[in-house]
Amino acid sequence: MDVRLGDRLEMKKPHPCGKKDNKLFDVLRVGMDFRIRCCGCGHDIMIPRNKAEKNIRRIIRETGDNDV
Repeated sequence: MDVRLGDRLEMKKPHPCGKKDNKLFDVLRVGMDFRIRCCGCGHDIMIPRNKAEKNIRRIIRETGDNDV
């Protein structure tokens, strides 16, 4: 899966913060682990790559090129 720095991810499950955009996360770091930030509350999360890729519903890019 082609996840890049600066992408916005829509995950299958929401972040438990309960805010409006709690299924959307910004990508801050890409490698063996992803560092993502909840768009609802701003909480940073480190998550293993295989777990993150399994839970991604779609990738939203600034260029408008959206992947599944």
